[in-house]
Amino acid sequence: MVVCGGDNALAHRLAAELRGVYGEQVVLVVPPAGRDERRPTGRAMTTALLGRITAAVSRTTGNGEGGGVPGPPRILEAVDFTDDVLTEAGIPQATALALMHDEDETNIRTALAARRLNPRLRLVIRLYNRKLGQHLEELLDQAAAVAGLATTDASVTVLSDADTAAPALAATAVAGTSKVVHAYGLLLRAVERTPPAPGQVAPRGLATLALLSATANDPAGAEGSDDAGAGAGPRLLPDDDAVAAAPGRGALVLETVSYSGAAAGSTPPPGFLAGLGVPLRQLFSRRLRWSVAGFATAVLGMAIASIVTTDDTPLHATYLTLLDLFSLNDPATDGPTSRQILQLLAGLVGLLLLPILFAAVLEALGTFRTASSLRRPPRGLSGHVVLLGLGKIGTRVLARLRELDIPVVCVEADPEARGISLARRLRVPTVIGDVTEEGVLEAAKVHRAHALLALTSADTINLEAALYGRSVKPDLRVALRLYDDEFATAVYRTLRAAHPGALTRSRSVSALAAPAFAGAMMGRQILGALPVERSVLLFAALDVSLQPQLTGRRIADVFRPGAWRVVALERGSGEGPGLPPGLEWELDPDYTLRPEDRVVLAATRQGLAELLARRPLPARP
Repeated sequence: MVVCGGDNALAHRLAAELRGVYGEQVVLVVPPAGRDERRPTGRAMTTALLGRITAAVSRTTGNGEGGGVPGPPRILEAVDFTDDVLTEAGIPQATALALMHDEDETNIRTALAARRLNPRLRLVIRLYNRKLGQHLEELLDQAAAVAGLATTDASVTVLSDADTAAPALAATAVAGTSKVVHAYGLLLRAVERTPPAPGQVAPRGLATLALLSATANDPAGAEGSDDAGAGAGPRLLPDDDAVAAAPGRGALVLETVSYSGAAAGSTPPPGFLAGLGVPLRQLFSRRLRWSVAGFATAVLGMAIASIVTTDDTPLHATYLTLLDLFSLNDPATDGPTSRQILQLLAGLVGLLLLPILFAAVLEALGTFRTASSLRRPPRGLSGHVVLLGLGKIGTRVLARLRELDIPVVCVEADPEARGISLARRLRVPTVIGDVTEEGVLEAAKVHRAHALLALTSADTINLEAALYGRSVKPDLRVALRLYDDEFATAVYRTLRAAHPGALTRSRSVSALAAPAFAGAMMGRQILGALPVERSVLLFAALDVSLQPQLTGRRIADVFRPGAWRVVALERGSGEGPGLPPGLEWELDPDYTLRPEDRVVLAATRQGLAELLARRPLPARP
């Protein structure tokens, strides 16, 4: 296995995952050490970081006894991924290549070069652009089919760490959100259910995928990751006895499994002025709308008074009132006193019409002029989510939060950041400024916010923003994106101890995304991943004929708590009458799996490694 990437944690984590979980031999291609010795890059940082990650991964896979664990990954330093570099990395003899560079163009260029060197190479490409990834996947698969290599070995899988981690990060801002795996026309939807009140029973879905660390007495939960040890976090794939023994714990429940359209990702809400109509609440301010309503009420009152005092018909009385309002009527010098008073009042109200019309014109012009600019946080805003950072991760999280109709205020230091255009199109209030500067978080109304999501690429900025937010509002819900999972665990425990009454979450994007990339390196059967707190649950579509652990066994016997579970079945064409081929999610536990069947499995990292590993794995503790 070859992993080519920039100096990022995802590439290092992926190499450690392939080596520690799947027992694969890995070549890691990284940039050379920079000239600035103050910034640890290149081989020194790679070796140190890879050692820490591998040690953490190995704690869950065994102690190294029993064989099957290859030596440390071979590290190759290169500035560009040229043909010579790829040849030196062993691409002509490699089974799979993962391209983890931050730039989509670099990954695409390297993928085309690698496929020329090895037409049977399995490719796993990290791309942020969804549509481009779909077209590239179809192009390379079609080229392999034309060359007569349309097999699993020559498959292409395009993944995005932003899409994998965004649901987990967005879920930290609101409880009970749904999580979706959408790939190859298959839709799996799971939902986090909060702990039920005493005496109540939470509704059960198709299957309980995990028992969360949150309980009725401790809604924050002592969450942990896969590397935190037993009992320190969620319990993945529990059996019925474990679910029955934990009635007070929150759960991740699988709700639906179905076929759907192409997995192009959810479409963000329509932008400003979408459609034929323009909402008045966006065109005019609330203060102006109230002024117009008051003016209309005054006109209606004078018309009624005119009807009562003059005995005119309603139509004629209203006509006279409007003439007085616009100063078009003759002075009522010979009329009764009531008529003269109403005429004076109408003239006074008419004077108020001019500034209202002037304000309406200015607001309409200002609204259309600023339709392409960023909104400022409105006065009186409260209960919103403050989102720091609009890079790749922040942009996906912003789209997810708006899909859930959650009010958001964004803070970004770079006015040309990737997510600025999305924030402008969705009319999301945005503050341009460095969060470490005084007054920036105050402008985002953090003291009245419901949650703070610190998703910048700098750990220190995220941590500083979280600490400042807690100093302003001690019960603020905080979620941090951190570089290393061990550091994320330490920060979580410290903040939880300092503020036990507030909910704290810390997430490492590389730890959430790496298992899905590693599973895709083993084959195209990986559908996606569901983050569960700081753990990850993987979904895979497998042919029963290729899995000795599944063939000829009942569905109830196949289930291994904490390892894997069948969540859907596609029967082979050889099934009898009345059972046409198709996807089934209400499973018969006594059904015996046949070689021509296909199943959708939910699996942990270690469970999937046991199913897909090509060589013996180390003994599990």
